[in-house]
Amino acid sequence: MTDWSRLIRPPLLDLGPYVPGPSLDELKERLGLDDIAKLNWNEGLFGPLPGVLDAVAGELDHSWEYPEHAYVDLREAIGVEIGVQPEQILPGHGIQTLILTLAAALLSPGDRVVIPEPTYGLYAQASQAGGAVIERVASPEMRLDLERIAAVARRTRARLVWICDPNNPTGSLLSDAEWADFLAAVPASCVVVADEAYIDFEAPDARLRREDDVAAGRPLIVLRTFSKIYGLAGLRLGYAVAAPELVPYLQTVQEPFNLNRPALVAGLASLGRPDEVADRRAATVRAREHLAAGLTDAGIEPLPSAGNFLLVRHGVDDTELTGGLLRRGIMVRPGAELGVPGWARITVGPEPLMDRVIAALPAVRGELLRRPAYTQTEDAREANEAFVEKRAARFRGR
Repeated sequence: MTDWSRLIRPPLLDLGPYVPGPSLDELKERLGLDDIAKLNWNEGLFGPLPGVLDAVAGELDHSWEYPEHAYVDLREAIGVEIGVQPEQILPGHGIQTLILTLAAALLSPGDRVVIPEPTYGLYAQASQAGGAVIERVASPEMRLDLERIAAVARRTRARLVWICDPNNPTGSLLSDAEWADFLAAVPASCVVVADEAYIDFEAPDARLRREDDVAAGRPLIVLRTFSKIYGLAGLRLGYAVAAPELVPYLQTVQEPFNLNRPALVAGLASLGRPDEVADRRAATVRAREHLAAGLTDAGIEPLPSAGNFLLVRHGVDDTELTGGLLRRGIMVRPGAELGVPGWARITVGPEPLMDRVIAALPAVRGELLRRPAYTQTEDAREANEAFVEKRAARFRGR
């Protein structure tokens, strides 16, 4: 028998094998449930914009054809949408594929990569798989510390820095001043990748224009997705905004024809609809505020968020809390998987779903706290409340 551990590259052995969890159907059968609300993956729970699925259906007759390789129509439409040249756009099979493309194009074994924590886990996984050395930077008060990140990049002569803004899983959003100071402090030899998967939940006139930084020649690449506000996670569609002279090199390492025809059509059908996107954004914000208010009233105050999710500190065992919610037909992301045990990340969706969470989460948490092992003293309760308040106070009104 072949011993594959002797043939696989050592960085992959260090990462370990990926073992997927049970499917939704398996969980339903195991728990005897007809429905499970998936609030653990930050999908766009409002679904695609009206008419998009009709456009996709009309493209299925062409499924026998490879997609047009240069993706000219989509690149031009995205360029118009965000105000950049089509040559700056690199479409990809979701942001995950683009992260892997960037790691393959930019990283060599031994390169230093700076990653804040907590943040999206694929940055470290993709970088480590390429043989890079990860430099982690803590985020005091659950907010990216750009000054420390830039300092570590300088000290280690880092090749790459990953920034998620709004950050996943905390939901924090960077200010214009923070970002400008950060770009000025990062070495010119260090590439910054800004993952803006959740930026569409901020109004266009309130968000940073990182596209302008790319156009100004900064060593910056911006990532965007159609998975969140456009509700197209199942079709896998995203894009990078980069210097036009860099894009052809990224195409060299990117999988050919990595976008399928239905995804291309869905992306085109989703663009040029600012009023409908604004309505979707407003509905998400209302649902997010509704969920936050309901949990706060129950004594579980979440961190302020600029995304389609909330991070809440529940202060009990992650496994038991998420297991209790799952038995009630609700899936949330346990904080331990995100580097923040004792917290949970909850995807925001239509308000009836949020009402289920508002009812279930305090009930399950209360059941755990009433067990002898979870009984808290008054001092512990006060410490927990102070912990949440200290971190939430900074972000109110954002």
